[in-house]
Amino acid sequence: MSDAWTWHYNPDAEHVVGDLPAEVVAEVQRLAEQLAILGRDAAEVGRGPVEGGGLRTLDIFGGRGFLMFLAPERLREISVVRVVWLG
Repeated sequence: MSDAWTWHYNPDAEHVVGDLPAEVVAEVQRLAEQLAILGRDAAEVGRGPVEGGGLRTLDIFGGRGFLMFLAPERLREISVVRVVWLG
């Protein structure tokens, strides 16, 4: 089994980032790739519960928006579930 982590939109890209500007989507994808590189350490990025691997929130573009993600170690994947853009 590989130790590499992956990432995906949950439930899908259309639901999570479908109506966002292209530069926001590109930044979300860049951050998701970086979180996947961090692997299990991604559970300590952003804001969220310290224990239990719950939903994490990460600011984007200096607080002009945020993304919410899960980083379940047992699945070895980052699941981007919501992106809010305040523009």
